[in-house]
Amino acid sequence: MNIFRKKVVAPQPVLDDGRPFKERYVYFKRLLSENNTVLEIMADMEEKLSGEYIFDMNYVRNSCSKLVDSVQNIIVNLDKLSKGKYPNLYFAFAKINSKIEATLTNKTEIPVTDFTIPFDSVTKDMVNSVGGKNANLGEIKNKIGLPVPEGFCITAYAFKKFIEFNDLKNKIILSSVDIVDMEGLNRISREARDLIMNSQIPPDIESSISNAFSELSRKISSRAGSPTASVRSSAIHEDAKFTFAGQYKTALNVKADNVIENYKRVISSLFNTRAIFYYKSKGFEEEDMVMAVGVVEMIDAKASGVMYSSDPTDAEKNDIIINAVWGLGKYAVDGTVAPNVYIVSRDEPRTILEKTTPVQEVMLKCNPKEDVVEVEVPEEIRAASCLTDDQIKFLADYALVLEKHYNIPQDIEWVLDEKNKFFILQTRPLRILKEKPVKNIQAITDGYKILINKGQIACKGVGAGKVFFVKNDEDLQKFPEGAVLVAKHTSPKFVKVMNKASAIVADVGGITGHMASLSREYNVPTLLDTQVAMKTLEAGKEITVDAINGNIYEGRIEELIEAGKRENPFKDTAVFKFLRALLNNIVPLKLIDPEDEKFSPDYCETFHDITRFAHEVAMKEMFQIADSPNIPNIRKREAVKIEVKIPLEIYVIDLDGGIKSDSKKITPDQILSIPMNTLLQGMMAMEWPGPPPLNVKGFFSVIASTTMQPHSEKLLWEPSFAIISREYMNFNIRLGYHIQTVEAFVGDNINDNYVRFLFKGGGASIDRRARRTRLIKEILELTDFDVKRTGDVLDARVTKYDKSNLLKKLGILARLTAYTKQLDMTLFNDAMVDWYIKEFLSKYYTEDWE
Repeated sequence: MNIFRKKVVAPQPVLDDGRPFKERYVYFKRLLSENNTVLEIMADMEEKLSGEYIFDMNYVRNSCSKLVDSVQNIIVNLDKLSKGKYPNLYFAFAKINSKIEATLTNKTEIPVTDFTIPFDSVTKDMVNSVGGKNANLGEIKNKIGLPVPEGFCITAYAFKKFIEFNDLKNKIILSSVDIVDMEGLNRISREARDLIMNSQIPPDIESSISNAFSELSRKISSRAGSPTASVRSSAIHEDAKFTFAGQYKTALNVKADNVIENYKRVISSLFNTRAIFYYKSKGFEEEDMVMAVGVVEMIDAKASGVMYSSDPTDAEKNDIIINAVWGLGKYAVDGTVAPNVYIVSRDEPRTILEKTTPVQEVMLKCNPKEDVVEVEVPEEIRAASCLTDDQIKFLADYALVLEKHYNIPQDIEWVLDEKNKFFILQTRPLRILKEKPVKNIQAITDGYKILINKGQIACKGVGAGKVFFVKNDEDLQKFPEGAVLVAKHTSPKFVKVMNKASAIVADVGGITGHMASLSREYNVPTLLDTQVAMKTLEAGKEITVDAINGNIYEGRIEELIEAGKRENPFKDTAVFKFLRALLNNIVPLKLIDPEDEKFSPDYCETFHDITRFAHEVAMKEMFQIADSPNIPNIRKREAVKIEVKIPLEIYVIDLDGGIKSDSKKITPDQILSIPMNTLLQGMMAMEWPGPPPLNVKGFFSVIASTTMQPHSEKLLWEPSFAIISREYMNFNIRLGYHIQTVEAFVGDNINDNYVRFLFKGGGASIDRRARRTRLIKEILELTDFDVKRTGDVLDARVTKYDKSNLLKKLGILARLTAYTKQLDMTLFNDAMVDWYIKEFLSKYYTEDWE
């Protein structure tokens, strides 16, 4: 089922200017909520790529479905909030969504072929037609030239037609199977197998199988009086990266009359309990469960077994391992008997390094009538080696020929007939154990000083290097290779140096933020919310960041770095690779800098880009609310006056839970808005300055400046105006000839939280106004605001702080508001600026505000 068959919502009609502010705030809140949902889903999906979590395709599809809904809701709410300013965001969404949909709907294609194909016509590139096992046998026979038994394939296309003929696709439903529920798994497996065994083989397929078996009998009649065959599974993904070893049924020594019935038994084994569990746990889907079958000449084995072209426990060993038993090889692979074990050198000349020949009392042989039977091993050969030394070396040569052809170590099944001729029955990739044993981190770190032992792990791992503090863009440009990036708070801009950073540490930030997501994408060990890194760590000092246990150590601990490098076999599964491919259109963040000309819908390449863009412009839209031309009209209808003992006339509009009174006049203690209350209390705690002393030059600069500002008289007497809710504030403050706007959202989710401060204007000359903005800029930068200044206009912000720390930032702005009122008139030289900065910091700023 395609979860993305939904119509992309069209842009909403442009709304008129007179709509209620409450409506816009609702859209803003909804956008923030959906933004957090997207970030949480992305963080969870990325965390799965750590390899420490097992998940299946149901998880991937459900996560994508939720993600698509939330991203689309973000766009819809931004469209309504901005009155349709960004229609191209819909097109960006549709483009990205189509790529995700294409990835999710990428199914195994079954080519249209004949129902049966002889081994003479098969090669490994026909895997989707004949399955992995058959494809390899055909490759060995026709391209490598090693001996394999004669046989033919019953194709995947025949399987597809069988399923369609009996309408089994609508009867066998596995998409909702919970592999943890073994009782349910057994029930579904039993029902599926019964359906197949009770179904009819289409007549044309049955005829094709019968004709193919007749041709096989003709080919092998010289080697056997009454030819029989093994009917073997050859699923599409079998003997590839995932072996499916032992998951399916094999029927041995089958006569012509029973091939059809055994064909159904083999394809029904596609749905046995362990096979379904394997498929689901490896991330394959229902559409991937396709079974071709091999009908292979039955070799009545003298001896048989398995060999590995390399040691699977240690790739550095230069050995070939051969196991052998008397009789058919089933006993070699299922552990019924202890096999002979031969260790052979890979080097020329071939040398047998080790030979183990336990006593074998029973073996499996072909029954003269049909099927197989267990018989006693003749007394004289029970303790003897199954193979001569020459045969062992000969077989070892085969192993290396196969490994060379496939360019990867091989797991090979072989058989030796009664005439001492070897045949290859199967080959598949051999999994080599690469993981190092987990070391005791406690013992490794004993004696090393812990500098920091708190923080949130955003990306697991261990990194070491010299501390490099990043406070601005210039620092990023100087960032050295291999250093540990340490910052006050997170920023998506850090992506510029993530290829250089050995680790990232930040005092402020959360694991679902943009930068945290980027750290996982670049696999940089990252600790966030340490709170004390900027104070505790020293620039240039070597440290080791343990982002597995959440510690930072003094010095470089090589053993810990090594211990932090881990491999997980789940990373090789289909579902893991599928998720990784899917996230390429979801997680990477290209839109980083809002000032960049490419920060627009046209350059959104992933869902992360869309959420980043939408969040940024949504804040901008809310910031511009107070500039609406309808403010005077709204004030008359809805505004409430605050009776406050500071030289400001303040009106507020409550959007949602910002005040606790229906009166048209309220006192500060009736303000419930968290950011407004904090700012107001801070302003009220200050001693507001009276008219500043002016020298003659300052007096005339005011006269000249106000003469050049036609609306200065209106500005001087215009009231201040705030739009508030419980968590939100947009406060447009009129202080004489200058205007400042403070906007804040202070909630429980740090991804929502921000403060923005805009300052412009003044009554003095341009040089004095510029000095005041320089003063404010330097103070704000010292308190971790990101500040941009152009002349006498200043724009500052902080984002992604928790509630308590963000309220401290508002407290700083409250003090600055009172302190800098009319200060531009006194700043007649640059030295005065430095003096006032020092006075403010000494009087009103302490470390408690950090």
